Amino acid sequence: MPQHHSSLSGPELSSLLEFAVEIADSAGELTLPYFGGTVASSRKGDGTPVTMADREAERHLREKITRRFPHHGILGEELGQTDGRPGQPRWILDPIDGTRSFMKGVPLYAVLVALIVDDQPVLGAIRFPALQETVAAARGQGCYLNGAHVSVSAVTEMDQAVALLSDPGMMARSPVASGWAELQGRVDYTRSWGDAYGHAMVATGRAEIMVDPDDLKVWDAAPLLPIITEAGGRFTTLNAEATIWGGSGVSTNRHLHRQALAILEGEEP
Repeated sequence: MPQHHSSLSGPELSSLLEFAVEIADSAGELTLPYFGGTVASSRKGDGTPVTMADREAERHLREKITRRFPHHGILGEELGQTDGRPGQPRWILDPIDGTRSFMKGVPLYAVLVALIVDDQPVLGAIRFPALQETVAAARGQGCYLNGAHVSVSAVTEMDQAVALLSDPGMMARSPVASGWAELQGRVDYTRSWGDAYGHAMVATGRAEIMVDPDDLKVWDAAPLLPIITEAGGRFTTLNAEATIWGGSGVSTNRHLHRQALAILEGEEP
């Protein structure tokens, strides 16, 4: 029988999340021998770099999933889509999120694993191999950092908030460039602790706002929605849609979400 979102029980989700954490951790270990030194890379069709470590980690993830769940679908950033049986869940993989950081020896890169059912994410795992940290969540089961329960911060005032982004240059070219400049003036301070790490900072209560204004792919977003939601925060597009398919992503501690979106869109003076 096809396994639909509504039929996944709590114990089933717990088991699936445990598996997701296990394979994200083991894929992360495969990247470490390449980390911190010079690793050869090539350019993909969109101009972004890809390394041997990206491909090796994704092959590892795919082999583990196919062995355990042969009927599930898989969509990965580097190796494309493998169709599963109709109605079966689909795994979404980004073997190295932050490849440019990884290539420069910056320890904030991550392995991203998510499971979606009926195009909706039900769990996510983010492994930061160089930091030995894993942030993970399944729908209805809370958010965890290395097995310990975590949640977003309780900050309610914008001038006490920390706001993050991935790439200042990309932000400057984005539709919300002027809104970001305004937001920078409203918050306590901003940093470019970017990519998945910025969203994980929000989920674990160490920052309040993380903005990816455009070019957020589904494999970047898929683990973020369950993780941020289960930590008590909000993850939406700039248009306030709680979806992984919208091409942009804003994570907040929930208290500041509506105000942050309004400032970014130039709707709040």
